[in-house]
Amino acid sequence: MIYTAIVFLPILASIFAGVFGRYFDAKVSEYLTSGVLVFIAFLSWVVLLGSGFEGETLNTKINILTWIDITGFKANWIIRVDMLTAVMFVVVNTVSAVVHVYSIGYMHNDPHRIRFFSYLSFFTFAMLTLITADNFLQMFFGWEGVGVASYLLIGFWYKKQSAGAAAMKAFIVNRVGDFGFALGIFGVLYVFGSVDFDTVFTAAPDMVNNSFNFLGYDVDILTTLSILLFIGAMGKSAQFLLHTWLPDAMEGPTPVSALIHAATMVTAGVFLVARCSPLFELAPDAMNFVTLIGATTAFFAATVGLVQNDIKRVIAYSTASQLGYMFVALGVGAYQAAIFHLFTHAFFKALLFLGAGSVIHAMSDEQDMRKMGGIWKKIPKTYVMMLVGTLALTGFPLTAGYFSKDAIIEAAFVSQNYFAEYAFYAVILAALMTSFYSWRLIFMTFHGKSRASKDVLSHVHESPNIMLVPLYILAAGALLAGILFVPYFIGDGQQAFWFTSIYTSESNQILHDIHGVSAYVKYSPFVMMLIGFGLAYQFYIRQPQIPVQLAARFDTLYRFLLNKWYFDEVYDFVFVKGAQKLGTFLAVKVDKGVIDRYGPDGIAALVFRITARVSKFQSGLLYHYAFVMLIGVAVMLTYFVVWGAR
Repeated sequence: MIYTAIVFLPILASIFAGVFGRYFDAKVSEYLTSGVLVFIAFLSWVVLLGSGFEGETLNTKINILTWIDITGFKANWIIRVDMLTAVMFVVVNTVSAVVHVYSIGYMHNDPHRIRFFSYLSFFTFAMLTLITADNFLQMFFGWEGVGVASYLLIGFWYKKQSAGAAAMKAFIVNRVGDFGFALGIFGVLYVFGSVDFDTVFTAAPDMVNNSFNFLGYDVDILTTLSILLFIGAMGKSAQFLLHTWLPDAMEGPTPVSALIHAATMVTAGVFLVARCSPLFELAPDAMNFVTLIGATTAFFAATVGLVQNDIKRVIAYSTASQLGYMFVALGVGAYQAAIFHLFTHAFFKALLFLGAGSVIHAMSDEQDMRKMGGIWKKIPKTYVMMLVGTLALTGFPLTAGYFSKDAIIEAAFVSQNYFAEYAFYAVILAALMTSFYSWRLIFMTFHGKSRASKDVLSHVHESPNIMLVPLYILAAGALLAGILFVPYFIGDGQQAFWFTSIYTSESNQILHDIHGVSAYVKYSPFVMMLIGFGLAYQFYIRQPQIPVQLAARFDTLYRFLLNKWYFDEVYDFVFVKGAQKLGTFLAVKVDKGVIDRYGPDGIAALVFRITARVSKFQSGLLYHYAFVMLIGVAVMLTYFVVWGAR
């Protein structure tokens, strides 16, 4: 009963707000949807703490209904709850609950806030259906539901052209990844004859080293299926090459940014790979690919975050970079460390986004950090909360990020994965850059001389408690989630904690090996954090003219990073303009020049002209028909006389 309540209460609240909310005061929908989320967040903690920490094995399935039943194929709607699901319950519902409550204050003046709260609850329901899925098809339903809800939320202010464009971009880019995911599901069904997780995972070892012929090449089956599934994860989790939608998603209201970037949509890909660990463990080449993409994403996103000026975009690129860390962990086989970082990251990244929302609220909707500065005394509570989030993100000792991020770095160092060494150096450099751009955000936003107008400064004020209390809750998680949960996620108690929800082969001893790394590896993230802090302090507090001078001296590099490695421009040229040119060519040269010319304007027109003239003989007059018959007889006689004589 408790599991069905967790899954279905949000959609009931969403329907009530969306359908009946207009008949009541807006507060009814706000408090109903928020109350439901707070309640199921509490239930989620009960599930996690009551099972994972009292020695109980959580492995439950609840059959809701027979979803699809046709000849040769059957798929039930089943709620699957194990420790992986329980962890995701806590992450999704806790962040969603604080976002709902925070939104009561943040969206207070929006005339369409009833619709907003309905969308938020629908988003949560879609994510819950995804993480409780017992088969690939059910997961795909939640996967696409999250995509639809994100489209609605990113484009919530649909009259704003940039918001509509951002929503469409997110939707289209994700369709690319979803196409790969769909192909993977089709492949799983074809190979295993089922989409049920347990059936597929049990049969997977029998497919090791089996291949199929594609264009004359023998291709490993499990590697192909795993990579196709991972392509879906690349789109949802904004990994390198399919990352371009993520920063533009900032066009939605700030609570949406926290919900999408911290705990729900972007972590769906990480959850997918962790859920499919029985497949990936048997496909080392796919693991190599995951590691390569994750490491590249961590480095790439961190470089772009160095120079962004929009406070929300800095945090957005930080999210992409941290997701890269998670995929590095997945790629080297440290699935538990990846989920641990997903868990801790949800708290401090949601804290940073909602803290940024509090700053924007105080600064009269200003998001450009170049127009901020010197406001920490005016909004001290928000300032302290942002400091806590920054410390956790940069891996300050004993904060949440310190335990989970360092574990990933150590796992990359000890792994025998083909790209493990590349991944280690990539994430170490990303740690340095993360510290720099995180403290750059703090210094530019809160310290130094104010660059805001006098009118804006005169209205700077602390956010109301309805927005601050969620920050306090998240700050507690950012400080304590690591030290309290590390024994269960990646420590001595991790095997009993995860039970069978995550599969690792007997040869996978990476969580044991990370405890034996040398001191320089163990302390390297801390050193990177200190260097990043020192550089940011030197650049933006002591000598703020240095960044300007460096940008001028290295103008090409600065513009390269500011323009996000020009991915948007390249994609626009290759895909958008390329599609337009192809469409123009087909329309003008092929359609009009060939098809119309030789079709409607050619043969068809000729037939029309001939029939128009021939039809004149159909006058209905007898002597006309007699005349035609005589001509026909004359032609026949001529033929026989002339050609018959020959």
